[in-house]
This record gives sequence, C-alpha cells and structure tokens, in this order.
Amino acid sequence: MLGFSVTRSNSCCTAPSTFSILPFYTSSIQPGSGVLADIRPSLSQLRLKPIKATVMSAPESESPCMVTKQALISLSDKKDLAMLGGGLQSLGYKIVSTGGSASALENAGILVTKVEKVTCFPEMLDGRVKTLHPYIHAGILAKRDLKHHMSALSDHGIGTFDVVVVNLYPFYDKVTSTGGVEFEEGLENIDIGGPAMIRAAAKNHKDVVVVVDPQDYTALLEFLKGNLDDHQFRRRLAWKAFQHVAAYDSAVSEWLWKQSGGDKFPPSLTLSLSLQGSVRYGENPHQKAAFYADKRLSEFGAGGIAMAVQHHGKEMSYNNYLDADAAWNCVSEFTDPTCVVVKHTNPCGVASRDDILEAYRLAVKADPVSAFGGIVAFNVEVGEELAKEIREFRSPTDGETRMFYEILVAPKYSQKGLEVLRGKSKTLRILEAKKNERGKLSFRQVGGGWLAQEADDLTGQDIQFKVVSHKSPLENELRDAKFAWLCVKHVKSNAIVIAKNKCMLGMGSGQPNRIESLRIALRKAGKEVKEAALASDAFFPFAWKDAVEEACESGICIIAEPGGSIRDKDAIDCCNKYGVSLVFTDVRHFKH
Repeated sequence: MLGFSVTRSNSCCTAPSTFSILPFYTSSIQPGSGVLADIRPSLSQLRLKPIKATVMSAPESESPCMVTKQALISLSDKKDLAMLGGGLQSLGYKIVSTGGSASALENAGILVTKVEKVTCFPEMLDGRVKTLHPYIHAGILAKRDLKHHMSALSDHGIGTFDVVVVNLYPFYDKVTSTGGVEFEEGLENIDIGGPAMIRAAAKNHKDVVVVVDPQDYTALLEFLKGNLDDHQFRRRLAWKAFQHVAAYDSAVSEWLWKQSGGDKFPPSLTLSLSLQGSVRYGENPHQKAAFYADKRLSEFGAGGIAMAVQHHGKEMSYNNYLDADAAWNCVSEFTDPTCVVVKHTNPCGVASRDDILEAYRLAVKADPVSAFGGIVAFNVEVGEELAKEIREFRSPTDGETRMFYEILVAPKYSQKGLEVLRGKSKTLRILEAKKNERGKLSFRQVGGGWLAQEADDLTGQDIQFKVVSHKSPLENELRDAKFAWLCVKHVKSNAIVIAKNKCMLGMGSGQPNRIESLRIALRKAGKEVKEAALASDAFFPFAWKDAVEEACESGICIIAEPGGSIRDKDAIDCCNKYGVSLVFTDVRHFKH
C-alpha cells in the first residue's frame, strides 16, 4: 500500500486543504527492482481520506482584508478607462482588474492588482474563467451589515469590493458585423463572467456601486467624492445594470433561436427597446409619451423611420412618428420617382412621374386641403430644384397660400437642397431615412398582450392580376390598376383608391362599409373618374345596386380587388354588363 499526501498552499490563499490519497494495489513490488510494476488502480480500489484542513495566514501586505476600499474593473469597451482609473486611485481605491483592462490601466500609469493575484488562480480555458471565484463573488455579495457575512470573509481572508465597473463582450457588434460570424465565434463572444459580476453587484447595490456605462463614470466619481449615501443613485445604477444584462441576453437568445432554425414566432420573445428621446406628449396633450428604438438583432441596419436622421426642425411628436412612418412605408413601395402626401397616417396624394417636380405637384393637387399641414415623402434624392419648388409651391385651392408641411422624408438630400429647405421654416422636420427591409415582424399592442405578424410587404411583382371579366384591360389601364393597388394597401380599411396616369385622384378610408368609402373616393376624384382605375383592399360583398355597380356607372374602366366573396359571380356579371375590366389579385390588404 502506498500513501500520497497532496497539499494546496499559497501565500495569498488563507484556507488550503490537505488530503491523503490512499490507493491500494493488487500487484506487488518486484523484490530488488526498486520500481513499481504494473500499477493500475481501478476506481473501486481508490479511496480518498480527508485530512484536517490547515489554515495559513497571508502576509499583511498581500491580505485583501487590509484594504479599506476596492474597485473591480473588467471592461470590453475601454472608453475613458484611464480617467476612471485615475479618479478612483486619487480617491484611495485599490483597483483590481482583469487582463486587457489591467494592461490598459498600467499603461496609463495607474497602480493595479491583477485578478489572479486575488484569486490565487490563473486565467484558464482561453479566458472563459477569470473572475468566477469565491474570492471575487464573496467580496461583491457580502452584506456589510450582517455579522456572519463579514465573519465568513474574515475567516477566509477575503476582502470586499465597493465599486464594480464591468461591460460585456461585444456580442451584438460581432453578430451584426458585415458578413456575420461563424457559429463558434458567436458562442465565444457570449460573456459569462461579466454578467455574473454585474448581477452580483446590482443585487448587493446597497453596499456595492455598479457601473456598466462609460457615460456614468463622471457621476460615479462625483458620488464617491461626496461620500454620500444616496440610495436612489445606487438603485438607478443597479436598474441600469440589470437592464444591460437583460438586453444582452435578449440578443443572445434571439441569435441562438435563429441559429437553431426556429421560425419567426418563438415560444417566448423579449423585445429590447432603447429610449431615443421624450416627445412633448402622446396622441393628445394629456398623454405622456416617449420614443423607443427596437434593438433586436433583426432590426439592425434594416431601415425604417426609427433610424431616420433628422437634419432640421422641431423635435418629433408621437403623431409625427406615426405619420412619417406611414408616408415612408407608402412611398418606398414605388420604383418610379414618386411623391406621397400623408395626413393622419392615410395617403391623401400619390403620384409617380419621371419628373419628380411634376409628381410633387400632382400629389398635392389630389387633395390640397388635406395636404396642408401634412407629411411629404419622396423615394428619390431631394435636390436644390425640388427643394425650391417645395419652399415656394402655392396651394392649388387659391394659388396664393404657401403650402405648409410638418415633415419631409427622403432617402437623401443634396447640400444645396438642405440649405433651401432649412430656409422654408424653422419648424419643418427634415428626415433622411433608409427603406425598410422585407421580412420584418410587425407588432401591435392590445390590452394585456401583443399581436405579432409578418409585415405586409408584398409588391406588385409578387401578385398576379387575373382578368376574370369578358373585357381585358388595356396596358395603361392595367398599369393604373397596379398603381392603385400599391396605394390602397396603405389606406385604412375599408379602403378604396381611384387612380389614373399613375396619380391618385381620390381615396376613401376607414369607413365601416365599403360603399361609403367608394362614395368618398368618387367625390374626391370628381370628373376625372372617367376611364380611371379603382382598387379595393378587400372583396365586395355585394355588387348590384351597391359599390361595384356604382363604380361602373361612374365611368371606372377597371376594378382590382382580391376576390373570394361568395358573390364574386355578381361582381363579374356586373362588370360584364357595363363593359368594365375586373381583375382578382387573391391578396387582401386590410389595414386597421
């Protein structure tokens, strides 16, 4: 029988344990050989016998208990680290730090203790394990007002941390980088030790100040300088810490779901939203409101009004965002140079022309009363000439009143164009936006829950316009029907759009019955309705002495609708009677 005694001892570790390992061997030592022969112990032959632990005291110079104030720093984003380290050092804090952060502090001439000197354990597993150690987490989590907590620290020679400053591996930036990353690289950018320290410090924020944002360094140093016991300050930083980790985990969860081949609707979903700014009020002055950007990975670089750059004008209001979003989504549908005018989220004027100035004039002319105070959007660059036209254009109703708009939206502006537009009004909001990518999810809140759906991003190229009437449409008639169809999907249901020569003549929106929407659209179109195209966002439930027949009698030459009604034959027969072309799309565009 052979006995081996294994002892763990280190000057900076105060409680090593000593064990005797007593293996038993069935083979014997060959007489006179001086060597062990054929030693192959099995698990069943191995017994562990613990020996009483030996406590070894660390030298006073190494004992963390001798330090009254300690700060733990572990940063991926090292912005303003030198300023932070210098400030903490001047306030008498001993700084403990990990690898790269420690090196950066040393390079800045700041005294720093590397974390492995505290844990008595080297960084291992390619950096996966650095701070996951009782000497770190006990020092963070110990409640200073609990005697048995502090006694436990004293028994083990563990010092407390008063400040923890941590931010995390750049997972979000890595997985959203151009070309993306391989799965294994993505995994290696998931931080483990960082979130653990942040959560520990935030939980014990009564005793530990936790900071995750470089923007808070100045406030931290001022707080520590004042030696104040501001519980609200600590709580706000703790909230921010937990929110930081929650957003981080949300991105990891979203990425892993996609990597696992999951569909668009996971069993649970966390929306990570970032406050972009306050707005004066909500839909009405008595409602407080704010604007948040969607920080999901799927929204990164995916365009939309939330990421628009504002070049000029007053701050955006709640209603401004809704209207600008509606205008931008509508104008982005078109490939020809197009102008869209929106009021209360409904397009009241749309026109496409090779000459964008003409398109602008026609879009305003469609409903100049509604256009006044509305939102104007273009799908082409706004240059100096167009900007001057926008600045000087007079209302078609009297030829004198200069048109006023709340917002302009476009994909780009020339420098001269911006200069001209800034001179139109101090309040005019000028937004530069990127087109929404296809395939997004759309969310809508209801009491106690959320509805999620795929965005309605089908284009004219995705839809077959099937002729179901005797009369086949002429090329220009079908073109106008497709134009009207792109417009009607952006009008609130029940929706009717009348168009001709790639210009909206009239629209009816939001009526409880389709025939009322039709009558509103016909009234706005006036005499120009003759030989125009009509699009309906849903099928016509009735034809005779109803919407279809009224449309035919008014002079409409082609109707585009989804079809699908049990009375589709009535609509077909009615159109045949009046010699009107009827096309079915098999696609409904309800918008509530």
